[in-house]
Amino acid sequence: MSYVRAAGKFAPTALYDPLVALTMREGAWRPQLVAHAGTGDVVEVGCGTGTLAIALAEAGARVVGVDGDEDVLARAKAKAGGRTVDWRRGLAGELPLPDASADVVVMSLLLHHLVPDDKAAALAEARRVLRSHGRLLIADWGRPADPIQRVLFAGLQLADGVENTRDHAAGRLADILLAAGFQPTLLDRLRTAWGTLEVIEAAA
Repeated sequence: MSYVRAAGKFAPTALYDPLVALTMREGAWRPQLVAHAGTGDVVEVGCGTGTLAIALAEAGARVVGVDGDEDVLARAKAKAGGRTVDWRRGLAGELPLPDASADVVVMSLLLHHLVPDDKAAALAEARRVLRSHGRLLIADWGRPADPIQRVLFAGLQLADGVENTRDHAAGRLADILLAAGFQPTLLDRLRTAWGTLEVIEAAA
């Protein structure tokens, strides 16, 4: 599994946080992930610059933030609240964690960066580290709600890649989760500047 930068192919990492804040309605979906994660052992895979991982920790969870990029991990550690998270370098398909060590795994804007085989590997790793009755929380792209959203999402596909986003554009994220052994429940669908974002809870 290769590493994919959070900001995609073209935008520098320093722009990731302001881009998400400006175009992604993070104030609408990140609090949902925090609320549903609860206060147990939580792993955020592809934690990026750490905003969500820190919010999870501040809400009372014991958080491990995993990312493959030393630069974003350094930015995460330097943020206010950065010391409340256990930051670890690793890839979604090879998590540096033991079996059955998490109550919740969070994947926020991660899966659409991965080609189908890497999606399957990441979800298999999530199942491995989840305890019995654990849960997977996802915020990622779903089927565009209308032609305007489809045009917007085509722009994101140019930045992030077509192969890895094709299943999202076709609305197959739930099918991918089912194939990986999860039982998904759609919590919310949100219009954003780049397309339709889905918030999903999936039981292991």
